[in-house]
Amino acid sequence: MARAAISSSASSEPGDVVVLEARHVSKSFGNIHALKGVNFAVHKGKVTTLFGENGAGKSTLMKILSGIIKPSGGEILLDGAAVTFSSSTDARNRGISIIHQELSLAPNLSVRDNIFMGREIISNGQVDFAEEERQAASLMQELQQSIDPLTKVEDLRLGQQQIVEIARALSVNSRILIMDEPTSALSATEVEVLFKVVHDLKAKGVSIVYISHHLEEALLITDYAVVLRDGTMTAYAPRKSIDLEWIVRNMVGENYDLGSPPEGHEMGSVALAIEDLTVPAKGAAGFNVVDHLSLSVKAGEIVCIYGLMGAGRTEMLECVAGRLKSSGGRVLLEGQDVIGLSIGERIARGLSLVPEDRQRDGLVQTMSVGQNLSLASIRAFVRGLFVSNGDEQALIGKSIKQVHIKTSGGKAAIGSLSGGNQQKVVIGKMMATNPKVLLLDEPSRGIDVGAKGEVFKLLAEGAKRGLAVIYSTSEVGECFSVAHRIVVLRRGRISAEFTANTTKEKIMAASGESKAA
Repeated sequence: MARAAISSSASSEPGDVVVLEARHVSKSFGNIHALKGVNFAVHKGKVTTLFGENGAGKSTLMKILSGIIKPSGGEILLDGAAVTFSSSTDARNRGISIIHQELSLAPNLSVRDNIFMGREIISNGQVDFAEEERQAASLMQELQQSIDPLTKVEDLRLGQQQIVEIARALSVNSRILIMDEPTSALSATEVEVLFKVVHDLKAKGVSIVYISHHLEEALLITDYAVVLRDGTMTAYAPRKSIDLEWIVRNMVGENYDLGSPPEGHEMGSVALAIEDLTVPAKGAAGFNVVDHLSLSVKAGEIVCIYGLMGAGRTEMLECVAGRLKSSGGRVLLEGQDVIGLSIGERIARGLSLVPEDRQRDGLVQTMSVGQNLSLASIRAFVRGLFVSNGDEQALIGKSIKQVHIKTSGGKAAIGSLSGGNQQKVVIGKMMATNPKVLLLDEPSRGIDVGAKGEVFKLLAEGAKRGLAVIYSTSEVGECFSVAHRIVVLRRGRISAEFTANTTKEKIMAASGESKAA
């Protein structure tokens, strides 16, 4: 079907009512055309899933529908009537709320205060904190979370913070709810709970717009599927007419391949050895989130760490990189113990980490794309009291090309990039330090299927050059991409180790997961 002929309402199922519609919507940022005449419809009590690679225009379209930004052309219809949203508050007052891909919580405030921020419950001229706490607790119960409403958000792990973000959106009682990558940091159990909430909302007539790079997962709740590519709608169909192959073909033009373990090179000696590493759990005396763990990786080898949320994957990687303190054990980089060194000193020695939370730990939002890329390598460009601009710009250009960042250039604001391209900046930044050992915590979080393949290809190329790689994932399918070995963590310990020719079922059984993802 030609792109120009695609209509967002052409394949609506009989009886389904369109409540929100974008007609020929376009949006430009300078010379970049993010959206090009897009048609998009949301049906009452249905889930419309929006698929597309990073930079395809998904988040831009959602920001327009939720009043955050204004379109450059086209119109928005709510219940059949043309509307113009003056702000996100205006859209929310009309029943449209959005759960953003990047968390927008205040870490120093409690769960309760984050949920009701900007729309506090007032009683007798004062904020009714008790009622807010009661409602926050009710929301946590609905989401099957044992989170105290008075807990500070900064004390929650990333998955729990995502739950708070979801609770805040649910508390508004919206008739149209936009979910932009809501499960990116959730465990399999938490995803099941969220999907139950989605089904309950549908039964109440709430319309859901759902964006996800977890394609198979998204198909479980999809009623309508829309695919964007380079700012244009390329496909639209009801759930009964689509499958995984249909989505991928329309997103990237062909079936994707996450790669295979790199071959044809000899592995070197042990580059990193983790010996009897123990990391105590925060705020839980006597409990170790990493419990006497030992693991080694050779130069030229790629090791995948798989485990459920809370298995200790992140804590192990952050301790090795110097972000968390251990209570015992050693971390040997090429035979030298680095456990007492700072993060910067470990980077200088050749040990780098791509963190799980790119917004909090990987990027400086006030810096440009280029400044973020060169930040970890800046010492290499210092000449006396000055920084060699030529050398720095050469590295920036090389990094943009190497990790395939879709940007107008190194001077672009980091906030102008899609979530996946921001993740590529973090990876490029750490690759630019020329590490001997590269640690990556959920490197595909928020990255589309095409970009995943590019990232894993980078890891394979690095291994062929002698780079030792450890990456963690909560997606069992990613264990089979480029890893030579798959190590399963369970409750802070290694429960099993496999080669790439194992099965999903064996990996998941070793992790304690009861059923296939």
